[in-house]
Amino acid sequence: MTDHHATIPGRRLLLVWDAPNLDMGLGAILGGRPTSAHRPRFDALGRWLLGRAEEIAELEAEAAEESGTAPPMDDPIVAEATVFTNIAAGSADVVRPWVEALRNVGFAVFAKPKTSEHSDVDSDMLDHIALRRSTMGLAGVVVASADGQAFREPMELLVDAGVPVQVIGFHEHASWAVASPKLEFVDLEEIPGVFREPLPRISLENLPAGGAWLQPFRPLTSLLEGR
Repeated sequence: MTDHHATIPGRRLLLVWDAPNLDMGLGAILGGRPTSAHRPRFDALGRWLLGRAEEIAELEAEAAEESGTAPPMDDPIVAEATVFTNIAAGSADVVRPWVEALRNVGFAVFAKPKTSEHSDVDSDMLDHIALRRSTMGLAGVVVASADGQAFREPMELLVDAGVPVQVIGFHEHASWAVASPKLEFVDLEEIPGVFREPLPRISLENLPAGGAWLQPFRPLTSLLEGR
């Protein structure tokens, strides 16, 4: 299949969305499957990314003006977004409308069979970032994931190389990004229009007087997988 985005010239502001990880975090906040009011709106996310690309271009132009150099007019910034997801056996018909809706908004989708506990998409996301960096060049990276083990070091290395990096997600599950002196963290609820209604968020710092249930991130039976 042709990589449509690869045919468009320009440096990339690259958004990579870790669907299994973000779904798990959202489910933990909601205590179950999200309703339509609490599902992320990717059209709103896409508009935010396009606005971010304009901001970076303006910052580069200002920096060029201050330094007396010409802005990179022949090297435009292109916003590109991809959702990375796993497809469990027998779930294709259920997932297909969501995948087609994402593609209709302008997102690419990387879909990988869920064959085991270890068939995640982290390495595929990192490979995609590396490919765009080596071929198109990166004006910035936005990582939507709470997986600090997979992403903290590679993203901080990108910052060290001069590539601005933002991590987006839920602050309850991304302390590694919130605490990083190099990475900028943006909570998904801070992005206008991503959620139709406020999420019912509960933090250990702000518990109701009667207490609160904090649901597990995964079923207990997952401990038996892979045996």
